[in-house]
Amino acid sequence: MKIPFDKPFRTYDQQIEILRNRGMIVPDEDRARRLLEHFEESHEVHRFRAGTSLDDVVRHYEFDRELRLLILDAIERIEVSFRSHWAYRMAQSPRPHSYLDVDKSSSKWIENLSALEREVKRSSEIFIKHFREKYSEVLPPAWAVCEVMSFGLLSRWYADLKPMNIRTAIASAYSLDEGTLKSWLHHLTTVRNLCAHHARVWNKEFTLTPQAPRNKPVGLRGEWVTESRRLFNTLLLMDHLISIIAPDQKFAWKIRSLLESHKIAPRAMGFPAGWDSNARWHP
Repeated sequence: MKIPFDKPFRTYDQQIEILRNRGMIVPDEDRARRLLEHFEESHEVHRFRAGTSLDDVVRHYEFDRELRLLILDAIERIEVSFRSHWAYRMAQSPRPHSYLDVDKSSSKWIENLSALEREVKRSSEIFIKHFREKYSEVLPPAWAVCEVMSFGLLSRWYADLKPMNIRTAIASAYSLDEGTLKSWLHHLTTVRNLCAHHARVWNKEFTLTPQAPRNKPVGLRGEWVTESRRLFNTLLLMDHLISIIAPDQKFAWKIRSLLESHKIAPRAMGFPAGWDSNARWHP
């Protein structure tokens, strides 16, 4: 039986007392109060392991913040790359609006089209303004419209794109089949949203998980942790994409360095035993 939510407001001093009652070591109340004032509040109710200190919590918080920044930087590179490949392949079509050749049986088609029309309408880009003033079409050609598409909308458009040869060609640039790329893009949009809204990601269990690679790229499936909802597979697929887009970035090595600098146990992130034996995690 459900009960009404009736938890009362707690002052910072009361919150400190609650933390202590749950097993946290709080040696400096002034510092603890300052952290509670300026750090995000945790809404999870649990007891802490014996010996857990406030410094441990802050260390994990700082790790998660730096991790989100690394992830956001990598996703930005992936988005720019994907947008470029999408525009290039679509521009090769004889029709400038060939991107409208989608699976219109999709339940999301009308919703996606409406979202795109809204994004074009509110855009202040000069090339969009020029297009509206000169041409009769509501939407710009493929190589222009993709510049005002959000990453989420672009990934959904790719998923519904009817010319399978174009989807396959784009995916081949990343040594993937189109179904895998479709799944990965969808997953990355949710990860990006979490990071952009400062949500915890380091030990999160994802509801929407990425599809395991099939036959390509060779070897990646052997590193994949099946049935996992943790971050490891996300980092793995991102490293694969970044190794193609910007190999000098050494994304996986940056992740390992961050783990070591903050003394974070990777098991909570879904890292399997022996993960660091793979060359991708080394400089």
